[in-house]
Amino acid sequence: VALRNAEFINTKLKSDDNRLNRNYKNGKATINAFLDDYAFTIQAFIALYQATFDEKWMKEAQQLTAYSITHFYDTKSGLFFYTSDVDAALIARKMEMSDNVIPSSNSEMAKNLFLLGHYFYNNEYLDMAKRMLGTIEQQAAQQGIYYANWDILMAWFAKEPAEIAIVGNDFEVKRKEFDRHYLPDVFLSGGKTEGNLELLKGKFVAGTTTIYVCKNKTCRKPVSEVNEALIQLNIE
Repeated sequence: VALRNAEFINTKLKSDDNRLNRNYKNGKATINAFLDDYAFTIQAFIALYQATFDEKWMKEAQQLTAYSITHFYDTKSGLFFYTSDVDAALIARKMEMSDNVIPSSNSEMAKNLFLLGHYFYNNEYLDMAKRMLGTIEQQAAQQGIYYANWDILMAWFAKEPAEIAIVGNDFEVKRKEFDRHYLPDVFLSGGKTEGNLELLKGKFVAGTTTIYVCKNKTCRKPVSEVNEALIQLNIE
């Protein structure tokens, strides 16, 4: 279902320049998307990569992020406007900051930048996420209930998440074993071959499926079993 929905977005709601529409009816897409449409679509595509290791979704997430930066980002504040610069001009362009039942579009974009910054070794994205967090850090620390999504990002910056790379023919079996564990501060990547992500380069070993536990671009001794990787993560 998730893959069908993602393909629908790509084929029916996204234009060639990566602009999204937010409505589809009678075969026609209308209404230029707002920042939350981009933020949550990017998040969904990253999650699809983590669930499938199909790099197509990471590429799609990166393209939507680049479009968002071009058309929503305010260099002065370091935050994103809720409306695009291709929309009709408003008296004031608002920015959505505090989280509610649904996370704010800015907090979700900041988390997306952090994730993509790690997956693509993009320090510019990481710096943008850090600057965004800095604008609300005090409020988030004092009023956590209204900044819960920001607090996740704050935790990631406070303690660097681990990254797990799974490379080899049995990558899918190993990935599903990791899915049985709650690992909120672990970013998964992998595939049958090394793929194009920086973390995966040089990690393919012919005839076996290898698991690497990494932090700060440095990996520990490769292992072949999930329980061994969990021990390296101090999870048993």
